[in-house]
Amino acid sequence: EWCDDGPDHRWERARHRRVRDFLSDGTSDHSSETMFEGVQQIRGGECLSLNLAAWSPGEPLQIRRWYDILKSGTIDIDEASAGEQFRELLTDSVRLHLRSDVPVGSCLSGGLDSSSIVCLMDQLLSAGGGSARVNTVSACYDEKALDERPYMEAVLAQTNCQPNFVYPRVSDAFDLAEKITWQQDEPYGSTSIFAQWCVFEAARKAGVKVMLDGQGADEQLAGYHSGFGYYLADLIRTRRVVDLLQTLRQRGEYHGLSFVGQVKSALLPLLPSKLAGLVRHQRTAYAHHDWLNSPMLKPLAHELNAFDTALTELGLGRVRDIGGLCVALTQGSNLAMLLHWEDRNSMAHGVEARVPFLDHRLVEFSIALGRQHKIVHGDTKRVLRRAMANILPPAIANRRDKLGFATPEEAWFRGPARILVQEGVEDTLSRYPDLLNPVGTRALMADMLNGRRTVDFTLWRVINIGIWGKVFGVTA
Repeated sequence: EWCDDGPDHRWERARHRRVRDFLSDGTSDHSSETMFEGVQQIRGGECLSLNLAAWSPGEPLQIRRWYDILKSGTIDIDEASAGEQFRELLTDSVRLHLRSDVPVGSCLSGGLDSSSIVCLMDQLLSAGGGSARVNTVSACYDEKALDERPYMEAVLAQTNCQPNFVYPRVSDAFDLAEKITWQQDEPYGSTSIFAQWCVFEAARKAGVKVMLDGQGADEQLAGYHSGFGYYLADLIRTRRVVDLLQTLRQRGEYHGLSFVGQVKSALLPLLPSKLAGLVRHQRTAYAHHDWLNSPMLKPLAHELNAFDTALTELGLGRVRDIGGLCVALTQGSNLAMLLHWEDRNSMAHGVEARVPFLDHRLVEFSIALGRQHKIVHGDTKRVLRRAMANILPPAIANRRDKLGFATPEEAWFRGPARILVQEGVEDTLSRYPDLLNPVGTRALMADMLNGRRTVDFTLWRVINIGIWGKVFGVTA
C-alpha cells in the first residue's frame, strides 16, 4: 500500500511524494523511498551490513555510502588529449565487456552512443581474427520523424554486424503492459520501455545472451539538450559574448530554435534559489488544467521536486553549471531510473545487459573533465565525438539531433490507440478517485488527443499507474 492509516503518516506522505514525482516529472529511483509502503531501496554507491543475530525487524538499517563520484572539472587537458584518453578508456571497457562464453550482441539505435559501442565491438572482434559477428538489435518505425534506419544502416555498412530489426506495435504496448509492469516493479514512464522490452525479446529469439548498451554517456557527458540552459547560463555569467552568440546561432541552425527561447532556458540557473523554485513549479504539470490538484497531491505542490529531492538526499548542492549537472544526473537522478528499466527488461528475457560507458574509470574521467569537453557551441558530448572521429561513420559523428529511445506515441495515441488511452485514463480515475483532479485530467487528455497540446508521456504515466495498482493490488 502507499498510505498508512495509523497515527504516523510519515510513510503515507513519502509514498505520495514519490507518486507525485512520477506523475508530474516522470521520475523514479531518485530517492531511497519507493512507491510501496514500508519499502526502501539501497542506491548506487551504498551498501548495507546486517547482523541477523542481533537485528530485529523494525529496527533501523545502517546504510552507508562507500563510493562517491569525483568532483567535476578537476582535469585540465586539451581537446586532443581528452579525446585520446577517452577513446582508450572506452575501448578497454568494451574489450572487457566482450568477455563471454555465449553470443554477444548490442542494441543499435543509430545514435552516437550505441553506434560507438557497436563500432568498437566490431573493431575489437575483427582485430582478434575470429569469425564472430556482432548481432545488433534495433527498434524501427514507419513514422518518418522517428525513422533512424539510415543511421543504423550507416553503421551496418561500415561493420561486419548481423542486424536484427523489430517493429514494436501499439497494440502490444497495451497488451503487454501488465506483464511489463510486473517485471518493472513500479510504474514506468513511457512506451519507450515497451520498445526496449521488444529489443531484448528479439535478442533472446536471436540466441543472443549478452547485450552491450550505451546507457550512461548522456548523463556523464551532458548529452541531453536540457544541458544547454546551464551552458548558456555559464556563458552569460562569464560574459563570453562571442561564444554565446555562436552557440545561439548554431542551435538555431541545427534545431530551429529562436534566440529568445534559448536565452529563456538559461535564466533558471541564474535566478536565486527561491525564485528558481517558483519558476520550476510553474513549469510542472500542476500548471496544466490543475490536473494534479487533488486531495492526495495538492498538499505536496510546493515540496521539493524530483530533481531537487535527488540532490538533497545525496548532499549535492544546487546545480548551476554543466559539471554539477553531470554529477547530479549520473549519481542522483535519471541514470538509476534508466538502469532500473534496462535491468528488468533484459533479465525478464534471460539476457544480461552490460553498459561499457559506466566503467568506473571512464565515469571518473568524464566527470573530472571540464565543460569545454562536453558542450561546445552547438555540439553535445564533444569529447566522445573527438574520440570516435575516425571510427564512427561521418553521418553518426556529425549527428546533432537527439531522439532518445523514442516511440511514435503521438501518432499511436491520436490514432489506433485512442480508445485504449481513454479507457486507461478512466480506469485510473476510477481506481484512485482522490489521486488526480478528474476534470483537469480529462481536459489535459482531450487537449493532447485533439491536437491542442503535444502528446507527451503524461498520459502513459496516468494509464500505467492504474495498471500498476491493478497488478500489485495497491490500495489508495
